[in-house]
Amino acid sequence: MISTLKKYHHFQASKWLAEFLGTFAIVFFGCGSLMVHQRFGWAVDPHFVPLIFGLTVSTMIYTLGHISGAHFNPAVTLGFVIGRHFPFREMLSYWSAQFLGAISAAIILYLLLPAGNEFGATTPHLPALKALGWEILLTFFLMVVIMAVATDTRVIGVIAGAAIGMIVALNAFLGGPLTGASMNPARSLAPALFQGGVGQLWIYFLGPFIGSAGGALFYRWIRCDSESTKDAAGCC
Repeated sequence: MISTLKKYHHFQASKWLAEFLGTFAIVFFGCGSLMVHQRFGWAVDPHFVPLIFGLTVSTMIYTLGHISGAHFNPAVTLGFVIGRHFPFREMLSYWSAQFLGAISAAIILYLLLPAGNEFGATTPHLPALKALGWEILLTFFLMVVIMAVATDTRVIGVIAGAAIGMIVALNAFLGGPLTGASMNPARSLAPALFQGGVGQLWIYFLGPFIGSAGGALFYRWIRCDSESTKDAAGCC
């Protein structure tokens, strides 16, 4: 019994550490690239920042996905809970690991880089409600892709990391100039603690949470499992 409990706690701790490290990497490489550009303009072309975020997400999914499921985002965890692919009882522990990972990365960047005004915070360049709408839509598309490639067995499993990384990059290319294309409350909170702008964080919490919930429910609605397929076109 004691041995079983030890194994269970070790398994849970491994998942939390994986979520911590994955979210840490997103802030470290993504926000870090913005900070390096602001401090050493020649070092990182800001046009490549969406690719840096997308590649980081893909890399960490392939590295840690088999351990924790590679959420790395409180909104994605909520989406999985609503989509009935993750237990509600584990949601708060995943959120804690994700927020701690993001904040830890921001602290490390603050300590290791020269002083500057840029910390990679997401700031809206639109009226608040329009910015909220963009964050809802961007996260909606992110969650639809995640639900499709991560939960549907008809999709080739090895493409999950690439597909999710690509939708992150696509969203960032389009939404980055408008809202920063956060899609991730932890990613927005961490740099805002250093850069300021916490009064706008509600956009980057509410928008991704609504978008992920909508994306998860939408994919559940349109999904047609093979057992219930009634014709060659795949309609249920």
